[in-house]
Amino acid sequence: MAADAASPLPDQRCLVNITESAAVTPASLPVVHVLKGHTSRVRRGHPWLFSNEIDMTPAAKAIPAGSLVVVEDAGAERLGVGTFNAHSLIAVRLLTRDATATIDTDFLADRLRKAVALRDALFATPHYRLVHSEADGLPGLIIDRYGDVVSVQANTAGMDALLPLVLDALDVVIAPRAVVLRNDSPVRGLEGLAQNHSVARGTLDGPVELIENGVRFLADLTGGQKTGWFYDQSANRAFIANLAKGRSVIDVFSYAGGFGLTALARGATSALLVDRSAEPLDLARAAADLNGFADRVETRTGDAFKTLETLAAEGTQFGVVVADPPAFVKSKKDLGAGAKGYRKMARLAAAVVEPGGFLLCGSCSHHMGAELFLQEVTRGVTLAGRTGRILYTHGAAADHPVHPSLPESAYLKVLVMHLD
Repeated sequence: MAADAASPLPDQRCLVNITESAAVTPASLPVVHVLKGHTSRVRRGHPWLFSNEIDMTPAAKAIPAGSLVVVEDAGAERLGVGTFNAHSLIAVRLLTRDATATIDTDFLADRLRKAVALRDALFATPHYRLVHSEADGLPGLIIDRYGDVVSVQANTAGMDALLPLVLDALDVVIAPRAVVLRNDSPVRGLEGLAQNHSVARGTLDGPVELIENGVRFLADLTGGQKTGWFYDQSANRAFIANLAKGRSVIDVFSYAGGFGLTALARGATSALLVDRSAEPLDLARAAADLNGFADRVETRTGDAFKTLETLAAEGTQFGVVVADPPAFVKSKKDLGAGAKGYRKMARLAAAVVEPGGFLLCGSCSHHMGAELFLQEVTRGVTLAGRTGRILYTHGAAADHPVHPSLPESAYLKVLVMHLD
């Protein structure tokens, strides 16, 4: 794989208080102060402090982005240790409430061990989201595990600066044969970070195999979307697949066939996979062959909406229709247009559901609230001239836990309807 010209590791100026010593103690860290009257939220468990809550003195502004800091209130009470970026709206992301803690490889390895123990209690095989940012006590860090390969994404200046220690901690805890850095998320721009993509450790010579719901899939970690696979939908794939036995399925926005192939494994008669990109569909066909049901899979490269319109005009219907698109609402300003997009998606998808069939609609848009999503899907189904009932509402799978003080991080919404 050709890596970006940009270095895969952070600017060394940001690592001055992290890598120069094997153990950086709190006594050696800079201190930032919370303005008087602005600690109540963080004292209730919230892991962030915003820039307008910090006393942005010249000394604070001079701290390199991503540095570790000790956080104190206006009365000099120590509130914890976190990462700091004076140029970001979220200025402090707390790593620990223990103001005496040393943030080193051992600290990170301990967090990783706890994350592994939780996932191993939830899943039969080591294929899952291993670290889900704040919920696992590692703000800004995403790690997906594919057996002995991991995909890592650092979305904040602080976690970007800690990456060398994160890689060392991964070696200590699970010793992966390869580590892919997927630091190509647009959110990095909000932290003043460049986007880059590289194999940081080991080698990778093609797609990796994973097992989800007992089905074998293939993920492209070097060229695919996000971190290579959408583990967040695993529980929702299982639910709709259990309704697909003896039915035909269409999976639009299918990516590498997660919904469609799981349905085939549970007894669906056929699956049509539709995606704009040919590459993930190639992976889906290869995975279908691995699982022994390539003869029941059809793939179609093209626009999902146009494909649904064509199928409806032909009078083609399916027992199960899955519409799980990329985010339509990437920022608050997109909400109006995005809401209409979900309405249109539901209208077109409902039109190709056979009477008595099932429709799954998903949204991974953080800014699209669950109530509004329900309204737009319901309106779209009604505009299609269909009636029905809601069977199931759900979010992300259990390997994507939600921090109890960050309910807004519950980004995924899924609805399943039974249509008359």
